[in-house]
Amino acid sequence: MKLSASRDTILKPLQSIIGVVERRQTMPILSNVLLVVRENKLSVTATDLEVELLAETEVDAETQGEITVPGRKLHDICKALPEGAKIELSASGDKVTLKAGRSRFTLSTLRAADFPTVEEIAAQQTLTTKRQTFRKLLEKTHFSMAQQDVRYYLNGLLFETKDTTLRAVATDGHRLALSELQLEAAAERSEQVIVPRKGVLELQRLLNDEGDVDLTIGAGHIRVQLDGIRFTSKLIDGRFPEYDRVVPKDIKSVITADRGLLRQALQRASILSNEKYRGVRLDLSENNLNIQANNPEQEEAEEALEVEYNGASMEIGFNVNYLLDALSAVDEDQVQLGLSDANSSCLIKGPTTENAKFVVMPMRL
Repeated sequence: MKLSASRDTILKPLQSIIGVVERRQTMPILSNVLLVVRENKLSVTATDLEVELLAETEVDAETQGEITVPGRKLHDICKALPEGAKIELSASGDKVTLKAGRSRFTLSTLRAADFPTVEEIAAQQTLTTKRQTFRKLLEKTHFSMAQQDVRYYLNGLLFETKDTTLRAVATDGHRLALSELQLEAAAERSEQVIVPRKGVLELQRLLNDEGDVDLTIGAGHIRVQLDGIRFTSKLIDGRFPEYDRVVPKDIKSVITADRGLLRQALQRASILSNEKYRGVRLDLSENNLNIQANNPEQEEAEEALEVEYNGASMEIGFNVNYLLDALSAVDEDQVQLGLSDANSSCLIKGPTTENAKFVVMPMRL
């Protein structure tokens, strides 16, 4: 295998896929990226056995072939070379040599045949939507995914297809985020799949341009093709909770507030909240919201805010970070917080928005 290309031509695909390469690996080959040269195309693949990313670029190929090299090292070398530098890459035996100007690097390799790749995913249906719309769907829900929960099915994002609707739902057991978009054509079948956390975050990073995106859902994988980048992720094999039962239906009182002012008040109060539990107390009376926070050092914060509220006086506690995350995901200037009583979940949404809802469970303070 021997090729030459500009530094930027090789660096761009490496930057697209390097997020999948973990710094510490149980299997040495997972620290490597697979380089495949066919005709005048170089494809670079990285995987952690859960998420796979493949990026392609045009190069001048003298000889074809495939090999795996340390991903982070190759990326860092290309990044450190001057802009516009011409790179020559050649494989010989168990080494790869990279030359650029008066610089020369020799990297160790592992056999390409040992690199784990996903070729076919047994496609069951393909959905098409706008990239920016799909990215927004992920942005409005990803923050509610659990991190390293023993209930492994919570460490990901649920995608649910039904007719012309694609819905995304995430919950960590303490809060829930739900958002949906309308597809350009009806889904071929109704189904639920759970994409793991890392796959969701990588996908979010890749969806930065205009245009369409095709999501292909297979029996155990989901695949997305984007401008020379192919994203493939395993699906989590598990049953997602019946999230509909968590969304409050019996709303007795609604607080309508300026989203920006409420966010700022919560952020200020959070400075003196308990660092571990992050609790704030909301004290409600007619058209008035009092936010209180304190910590074990006996420090206190209090914020008063004018709101639209004509329900019964009530005190209720929440994790302030959960409230702030939900408020950040609301698009409107005004926000509504729906409550039933001091022991029930809070439903947060924009006054005119029906396709995005956020639920936060109360906490005892």
